[in-house]
Amino acid sequence: MQGGMMHVPLRIIEILRYAAELHPAGEIVSVRTEGDLHRESYATAYRRAAQLAHGLAGLGVTHGTRVATLAWNGYRHFELYYAISGMGAVCHTINPRLSAEQMLYIITHAQDRVLCVDTSFVPLVEALAPQLPDDLVIVVLTDRAHMPDSALDLLCYEEMLEGRPDTYDWPMMDETTAAALCYTSGTTGHPKGALYSHRSTVLHAMTVALTVPRSLHEGARILPGVPMFHVNSWGLAYAAPLVGASLIMPGPRLDGAALFELMEAERVTASWGVPTVWLGLGAEIENRGHAPATLDQLAIGGSAAPRAMISFFETRGVDICHAWGMTEMSPVGTQAQLPTGLGALDDAERLALKSKQGRRLFGVDLKIVDATGATLPQDGIATGELFVRANTVIAEYFDNATATSRAFDAEGWFGTGDVASIDPDGFLYIRDRAKDLIKSGGEWISSLDLENIAMAHPKVANCAVIAVPHPKWEERPLLVVVPRDVADPPGLDEIHAAMQDHLARWQFPDALEIVEDLPLTATGKVSKLDLRRRYAGYGLPDAG
Repeated sequence: MQGGMMHVPLRIIEILRYAAELHPAGEIVSVRTEGDLHRESYATAYRRAAQLAHGLAGLGVTHGTRVATLAWNGYRHFELYYAISGMGAVCHTINPRLSAEQMLYIITHAQDRVLCVDTSFVPLVEALAPQLPDDLVIVVLTDRAHMPDSALDLLCYEEMLEGRPDTYDWPMMDETTAAALCYTSGTTGHPKGALYSHRSTVLHAMTVALTVPRSLHEGARILPGVPMFHVNSWGLAYAAPLVGASLIMPGPRLDGAALFELMEAERVTASWGVPTVWLGLGAEIENRGHAPATLDQLAIGGSAAPRAMISFFETRGVDICHAWGMTEMSPVGTQAQLPTGLGALDDAERLALKSKQGRRLFGVDLKIVDATGATLPQDGIATGELFVRANTVIAEYFDNATATSRAFDAEGWFGTGDVASIDPDGFLYIRDRAKDLIKSGGEWISSLDLENIAMAHPKVANCAVIAVPHPKWEERPLLVVVPRDVADPPGLDEIHAAMQDHLARWQFPDALEIVEDLPLTATGKVSKLDLRRRYAGYGLPDAG
């Protein structure tokens, strides 16, 4: 028997309409590529999204058309999110840090018809132009006064809105209609597309807002340190207006000094981003001797946050919420905000829990399996590959049957490629990426365990551990370190001394290399693929 309730499709545009009507104090503050600071209410953004939808329709954008963006975090990018999906088209966010080959591949694969770019990315588009589709329309996100000189045929964003009606008859489409497209960073093979629906996006925004209220609540001022060009800035562009939180958009500058100054000036209460972003902010906090005055919480995801980083911020009054997810998951799957019942833990116990990736969001199911696919117990000891399922997890890759066939088990669960355990309280602990585990003499060594301990050493600013070949043990760990002081780098013996109380000696790294910086992926994570290439054929000291 069916229930007797109405069914009103979940639509992304309803989030902005709700914010415009119910959260008049909410605003979008943007550092613009033009060099100034711009403020806009959600009500204004809703009206401008309507004008933008009319402008896009004038370019031939219709239901299902892919409209690409190549832009920093800012109010115009925000307007594109809502106008494109609201009219039934698909917002395809492109990561500008991808290689030219990858960028051209995804523009072609997505069959983009319009490309909207910030002024700072026009030179990049000019370099790609000979290989771009001839009929691709390029819109620059600025006004006429700041339009760049270019041989390309470029349209002006503000002129596209000018004179357009500030209301739009947003179509009442099925909630499973495609809304946004984001490609993985493609560290192996071509990038793969995750095609989000209105339903999955709205549900993700609701569950994130419900689960992380310390960051997301009415009156909060949240700075997305995670870019809008990657997985919808972890859903912040949807969750913040839903609850009435203001968005403080940093534009292209994510260095520690710029973030600190913006946080202070705009009274930022929370910020979300990857560990490499918070390394820079941490250094600025050390320089100034205090954290930004109103900063209450940082959410850290993308890759595991070292325990030393969590401790650094927590001891300075900034709560750390570790999180985990993937592009294929919209992306947030777990968060480590501690439940009330665990508030009485001592500092060491709290830090141990916060170093885990947290507990699942509502609607997200987790399981770990062994090599045969058998489900393992959630006892905190058993370790296996992590599989997930949820309304916010892809059921297939966009137009990629081969990748889809490899990604799911017989029951339809998505294989994450992470090796993990889950404790009886539901806390997920990512042991490593399967491809980053080091197999030494038939035993596994976690690169994350080694990195976490090394990062706590006072002479280490950043580090990564990779496997290098060994004639006897098959693989052994190599530690690559960015020192805090190039004149006084850590020695291997010092690192071993820091590890001796935590690991067996056979797990210690065999060698240490000092570098100026670590290579990063397009999403700001340390690129172990590049490190493995850099140290291919590396000769260990005792390997002959």
